[in-house]
Amino acid sequence: MSPTVLLAALSRNLRRRVAVVLAGVGLALALALSSPAPSQADTPGNGPVLHVFWSLGCPVCVRQKPWIEQLEARFPGLQVEEMELSQTPRVQARFEEMAEARGVTASYVPTLMLGRRAWVGDTPAQRAEIETAIAVQLAGQDPAPDARENLTLPLLGEVDPAAASLLGLTALIAFVDGFNPCSLWVLTLLLGMVLASGSRQRVAVVGISFLLTTALIYGAFIAGLFSVLAFAFALPWVRWAVALVALVFGLVSIKDYLWFGRGISFSIPEREKPAIYRRLRRLRQQPMTMPVLIAASVAMAAGISLVELPCTAGFPVVWSGILAERDVSRAQFVGLLALYVLIYLIDELAIFTIAFTTMSLGRMGEGHGRALKLVGGTVMVALAGALALRPELMDDLAGTLWLFGSALGLAALVLVLRRPTTAA
Repeated sequence: MSPTVLLAALSRNLRRRVAVVLAGVGLALALALSSPAPSQADTPGNGPVLHVFWSLGCPVCVRQKPWIEQLEARFPGLQVEEMELSQTPRVQARFEEMAEARGVTASYVPTLMLGRRAWVGDTPAQRAEIETAIAVQLAGQDPAPDARENLTLPLLGEVDPAAASLLGLTALIAFVDGFNPCSLWVLTLLLGMVLASGSRQRVAVVGISFLLTTALIYGAFIAGLFSVLAFAFALPWVRWAVALVALVFGLVSIKDYLWFGRGISFSIPEREKPAIYRRLRRLRQQPMTMPVLIAASVAMAAGISLVELPCTAGFPVVWSGILAERDVSRAQFVGLLALYVLIYLIDELAIFTIAFTTMSLGRMGEGHGRALKLVGGTVMVALAGALALRPELMDDLAGTLWLFGSALGLAALVLVLRRPTTAA
């Protein structure tokens, strides 16, 4: 065989070998590119991963932590990855990236993510959903994103179910708080004295000035409470302190129903009432000009609001504590506070409307005040017990309605079975 023929044969053989190698490499690359990259949940020996984003200053996260720590023991194969947001900017960046992929806002903690789903907050219903989703993923499936519909509420439109519990809780607490015997006594007394002047314009000016001033002072008081509690609720004992304050206010209110005028009371002190009467009588003076009348009404409302704060402080303390524990944002708080003050004033607005339209008004008797004390005290004791022992009860609207319904039902039963000895 000539050298030329030999080289040609060797060249053909080499080309065949290179072609075979290249074909094998190409086949391997094709298989790699056509197969999806295995996720952590699909990798043999690795189970689904529950990503938990939390913060050291979040009391809800602290409350949720024991339950999270039990999940790996209860669900063998599950991996829990806890990420505290203040540790490094990378954690925040990852939080934002994963939240965006799941259609949620990276603003609130705790936020839990599993597969394509995400949960913000901590309620019994959410825990049940998470446990179900874990079981489904361990069975080899990826649960679809949550398809629950939002609640549609009057005036508010569509509301997320988690937000509905806060709205419901705010509305119920503010409604019961509004039936405060101290503020109602002052308002009926005020309007009664102004009605004696026979001037509808004077009734309107005094009533509106009084209500607006009361709303501003009460709103500022609650905002201050929330600012303090939002900072303090990082301490584990603060929730118990708030529950204790609510319990004391509630028991004293119930005592006022059973033994009115005896012992400690958060009603307007008797020594303050003569000064209140003197201020109210000034508003009947005919020579007052309109600016002077408005200024006098505002000054009187401010003074009386400060005097009666101990009578009205119980419910704002409880409500502010609940919002602080849930780690609501400032924007959420402002909206909920506006709703609280509006509902708080509903009964007083009704009294003012009756006085303005009819130019007459009845007086609030002791029996009415004692009954309101019983209702408010019973609800406050129920809230104190829930805040201390079962805070998750107020995390959904059904639990909140059950709590208030039970307390109001008990108060109604007591009112039916036992009437105050002093007539209204």
